[in-house]
Amino acid sequence: MKQVTIYTDGACSGNPGPGGWGAILQYGQMQKELSGGEPQTTNNRMELTGVITALEALKEPCVVELYSDSKYVIDGLQKGWAKGWKARGWIKSDKKPALNPDLWDRLLTLYDYHTVHLHWVKGHAENKYNNRCDELAVAESRKYKQA
Repeated sequence: MKQVTIYTDGACSGNPGPGGWGAILQYGQMQKELSGGEPQTTNNRMELTGVITALEALKEPCVVELYSDSKYVIDGLQKGWAKGWKARGWIKSDKKPALNPDLWDRLLTLYDYHTVHLHWVKGHAENKYNNRCDELAVAESRKYKQA
């Protein structure tokens, strides 16, 4: 299987408010940047959308090294929270509804399709790829602020 490295980040101004996401995909010497946004969203929805869109861009099952500064995304997958929420009909262990079930459902499908190794990185720190994803996400969110 191909080995791909993905960096993602999400941003939101207001939370909820205008938001954006950014992703960088690396395969060998190739690098591709993706980004997008929504006029009314949350930071967590943008974090999830960045990961989903990056994984959806892969045309075949890959071994993915996924880097994100979102504890929500990393812990949701790594600690099995999202699978548990889904198994309980999108209800968390505290009996409250899980947020963003539409996005988590898409992400769990992709997570099972690819072999994903999760890595949490400190946001707004020394990781140049995470910082670039943040720049992409913030730029996308600003497109909606001016609207």
